[in-house]
Amino acid sequence: MKKTNDFAWYLSRFLTVYLSGERNLSTNTIAVYRDSFRLFLLFFEQKLKVTPDQVTISQLTKERVLDYLDWLETERKCTIVTRNQRLSSIHGFLKYVQKEMPENLFELNRILGISSKRATKTIVPYLTEDELKILFQQPDTSTRQGKRDLILLVLMYDSAARVQEIADLRVKNIRLNSPAVIALHGKGNKIRHVPILGRTKELLAGYLEDHKKYAWGVAVSDAPVFFNQKHQQLSRWGISYILNTYVELAKKHDGFTVGFPVTPHVLRHSKAMGMLKSGINLIYIKDFLGHANVVTTEVYARADSEMKRKALEGSYRELQTGELPKWENDTGLMHWLKVLCK
Repeated sequence: MKKTNDFAWYLSRFLTVYLSGERNLSTNTIAVYRDSFRLFLLFFEQKLKVTPDQVTISQLTKERVLDYLDWLETERKCTIVTRNQRLSSIHGFLKYVQKEMPENLFELNRILGISSKRATKTIVPYLTEDELKILFQQPDTSTRQGKRDLILLVLMYDSAARVQEIADLRVKNIRLNSPAVIALHGKGNKIRHVPILGRTKELLAGYLEDHKKYAWGVAVSDAPVFFNQKHQQLSRWGISYILNTYVELAKKHDGFTVGFPVTPHVLRHSKAMGMLKSGINLIYIKDFLGHANVVTTEVYARADSEMKRKALEGSYRELQTGELPKWENDTGLMHWLKVLCK
């Protein structure tokens, strides 16, 4: 290994061997690391005039990493959340490198000491039951494409699947015999089985029966459940495009007053909020969503102000039964209020 390209060597090993082999991370997670370092190398090239093939580990200093993070916020207009994600990618890489290069341990530890910025916690965006009904009415089910799109939207919601989990879904991952379930391949190659009930099961059964006519070139069981006109698996972008098409149609309805972007993940949020409002325990919701920790699931409990209000109303007890004092009879207080802003 040449000293002049040690960064390239370690980065290549980190992305192709460590993350995929030792950590067994998903392709999407590795892509996040890849994109983070594409920006990092772009910063070196644009601001420091150092081309990617010239970057070395010794050039990584705390000051330069801080400059990079500031560059993301000021020039790239990235949010604090994105800035923290890029920093997390750098930290992950350096934890790997420091085991291989103890001679740079001091400076690497300085970079690892950079803290994430505190970001304002946003409210979880979700659709109400009425808004979901309007959305599901938009596909034209008199056409084959409209039927596909309806079951795509309904299944994304009812299964609370991540968009990649829906894109990767194969016919063999679906069992319609009682109890009907679909097997979703989630983060870290974890598989969870999600029950399919009621109308969704009926729609899916009809769709799969028609699906057999178009699974050309592969065994039916290995065919993607959702495919495009070229009989190729729908991509994440393709699914997002389909959803956005019907969201725009739904916005023409008076009852669909949504002031935020409706992404596939919003359908996942909507299912979780619906389960929570139905009184389902957070532990079960955690397993249904495939969260590793219930702390992640608790964001839904914090999001519903209506549930908080009803819980407080249900637990409220009148403990002060006497007559309430009339503060306007307090002449001293009235005088103080009059002169307060003079």
